[in-house]
Amino acid sequence: MGPLYPERNQRIAAWAHEAAVASDPPAPTDPEARNLHDQENAQRIELQDLYCEDKQTYSSLVLLWLAWQSTGVVYGYIGTSPLYVFSSTFAQQPTWHDLVGALSIIIWSLTLIVTIKYCFIVLSADDGGQGGTFAVYTLLARHARIVRTDPNGPRSLIDGLDRRTDTELSRAGRCLRNFIETSRGAKIGLKLIGMMGVSMTLADSVLAPAQSVLGAVQGIQVPLGTSKIGTFFAPIVLIWLLFNLGVGIYNLVEYDHTVLKAFSPYFAFAYLYGSNGWKSLSGLLLAITGVESLFAALGAFGKRAIQLSWLLIAYPSLLLAYAGQAAYISVDQTEIAFTNPFFYTVPRPTLYFSVVIAVLAAIVASQAMITSSFQLISQLIRLSYFPHIKTIYTSRRFRGHVYMPFANWLLMIGTVVVTAIYNNTTSLGYAYGTCAITVCFLTTCMVSLVALIIWCVHLLIVLLIFLVFILLDGVYLSAALSKVPQGAWFALVLSFLLSALLSLWRWGKEQQWAAECQDRIIPLERPISQNSSHNISRASSRDIRENSSACQLAYDNILFAPSLGIFFDKAGGPSDHIPEVFTHFVHKFRTRPQVVIFFHMRSLSQPTIPADQRFVIARVNSNIPSCYHIVLRHGYMDDVLTSNLSRTLIGELMMFIMRDSFEPSEGELPSDIRQELESLRAAEDTQTVYLIGKQILRVQKKDGNCIKCLMRRGALGVYLWIRENFNGRLANLDIDPESLVEVGFIKEI
Repeated sequence: MGPLYPERNQRIAAWAHEAAVASDPPAPTDPEARNLHDQENAQRIELQDLYCEDKQTYSSLVLLWLAWQSTGVVYGYIGTSPLYVFSSTFAQQPTWHDLVGALSIIIWSLTLIVTIKYCFIVLSADDGGQGGTFAVYTLLARHARIVRTDPNGPRSLIDGLDRRTDTELSRAGRCLRNFIETSRGAKIGLKLIGMMGVSMTLADSVLAPAQSVLGAVQGIQVPLGTSKIGTFFAPIVLIWLLFNLGVGIYNLVEYDHTVLKAFSPYFAFAYLYGSNGWKSLSGLLLAITGVESLFAALGAFGKRAIQLSWLLIAYPSLLLAYAGQAAYISVDQTEIAFTNPFFYTVPRPTLYFSVVIAVLAAIVASQAMITSSFQLISQLIRLSYFPHIKTIYTSRRFRGHVYMPFANWLLMIGTVVVTAIYNNTTSLGYAYGTCAITVCFLTTCMVSLVALIIWCVHLLIVLLIFLVFILLDGVYLSAALSKVPQGAWFALVLSFLLSALLSLWRWGKEQQWAAECQDRIIPLERPISQNSSHNISRASSRDIRENSSACQLAYDNILFAPSLGIFFDKAGGPSDHIPEVFTHFVHKFRTRPQVVIFFHMRSLSQPTIPADQRFVIARVNSNIPSCYHIVLRHGYMDDVLTSNLSRTLIGELMMFIMRDSFEPSEGELPSDIRQELESLRAAEDTQTVYLIGKQILRVQKKDGNCIKCLMRRGALGVYLWIRENFNGRLANLDIDPESLVEVGFIKEI
């Protein structure tokens, strides 16, 4: 299994190193050369920022702490399965052979599916440390050209570096990648699989708490974030698992240790060949429900922490818990222990304690899928499959520990609705069991593609492993789908609705990107000064891709207002990039501030950025006087949009202008630098204005009222409504309203 990241990192590092070598000498004094130096330096820093967005590594002590926290978050769901697996499997007292056969299936499912497949294979198929079926899809998308990206997005700089060359791939991997890249059906199929996988997991996040009203009410309303939940709940889950471990050992010693023969797969196959073997798989499936949370929560805890907590705590505890229950049920004379396998099999003196710890464990169980849903939604937002919602980072050390208030409310509402619809837990169990095994099945398919295209594993090895796991998943899935009329239908409907929402948002974003590409900006080669006398025009450019037009920045009697204008640049881009808000402002008002700052905020995957490393400044174009591009690099815990933002920007800009001057006083500065500083001070003293672009999208009115046109208008209308009702990241800007100007511009999509 080849490494995922070293080769990509080497390419990015080499690219950044080339820029760094070129920018090591002191900045030249010639204006043109100095501007080029600044732009190369800005690009180098941007590459380094993208390069550092990789998997976090931890020391041994921190790894143990994360393993402890993951115990409280990840295993609450799969760890509470001993409460109901045997009761969901058997309708009457099972024979010894049936009991041992069912136990054998549980043992080998936990071993093959959870331990070998997920812990040792699937957890390695992460996308920058993020897990889940959708992360596997985005990982494939970066290594094969199967998805469109935002042309103005920062990731477009390095996405091409992820793709392996043809010589690095095996013949099978090369053929498979070529097929995926050239087949429209394959691209759509992979996209649907990715969205269906994440939708199923999100549906599980609604269904899991609804399995018990107590879990729904108390488990979902914990706005503490992943870190605090893991810390608080880890003791509960650990006590629960160790209690099950102890009870299992006690029952094996006290009652019937011969059930340990179930470790032989012979009994599993013998049971499946029986009359009710296949039908009972829908109940045995509950033993592995929650396995998808191991992968989905990968971004919060990391692979090593999850592997440690599973192999050392959860896995042995669950094996012996099920074996102990089987040992008691096999000799039960009352023939009712199987109906409530946990409480009937615990020793009588521990009954009250078992009730308390079981209730607490049931409360914790819902948090496994809720935490996973936060991780998945953050992935969807980052990849433009979900609108931006407020995200609260709950840990300065672990960037994957987040809490999303709006998503939390949606999950709560969904759980209440599901609880009202279902009047029994059996039908509900069919629903979330179907979700779990469907995600498991889709993950097997996606990771097999990763093994061929990215890990470069030999085709025969991939086929052998794929056939083993797809057979296991397929048998379980067929049994689960047989319960569609009994309640599993709801999981499919809910997943379909979620997939439709994700598809709608992504399609709307792609339509928006296409419209924005038609108005790409070409900076002028000649100066834009007070004596400019040009016309505003639209011109095609060879640099712009086919069938798109470019808005050329030109001016007719442009007036210079004595002020400082700070234009917020949401997209970012190269240092010579001209934001759309500036173009529309000049187009509408035929004026420009005396000093112009294009201001872009770049969020990094670090809690905080030192003050001396936050700002990256470059001149936009030597032909455009007093026009600067400033990038504010900030961590996810930094509060940067403060009321003194303009003063901070001006201070940094003055230092940038004087950075190459070593004279003791300003009077000895070069004339061009002195003039630049005087212009900046004069503009600041007159007025400082913040300008934010307000892009108003409107559905393009095309000829015809055919069904396709009406459906397109309706879908875009829904997209625009959702877009309009979600606040942008600048909504809470702490700026005097009198200094804030919103420049609106209409774009048809």
